[in-house]
Amino acid sequence: MFNFKDLGIKPKENTFTGKKIDIENLLDEEIIVHDFEIGDSKHFEGTKCLTLQIEIEKRKRIVFTSGKTLMAQINEVPEDKFPFTTTIKKNDRRLEFT
Repeated sequence: MFNFKDLGIKPKENTFTGKKIDIENLLDEEIIVHDFEIGDSKHFEGTKCLTLQIEIEKRKRIVFTSGKTLMAQINEVPEDKFPFTTTIKKNDRRLEFT
């Protein structure tokens, strides 16, 4: 019989760490964006979800949003420009990096 450790199966690394924080709690606050991922939303079929690994007040946190403007903006950031500081502002109903 095989021992599981002999199979060499390692857990997948989760690059996002910290507690979830609501994006509304970040508005107008300076944050550091370390990484991001865009994938299919688990809550709204047919839409995308942006996951951000951020740092605020020297703590790493995770943010989820379906903000299309934020997704479009972060897709334009070159990989070698991470991490970067920013502030998320609400412009009408749209969220934007500033």
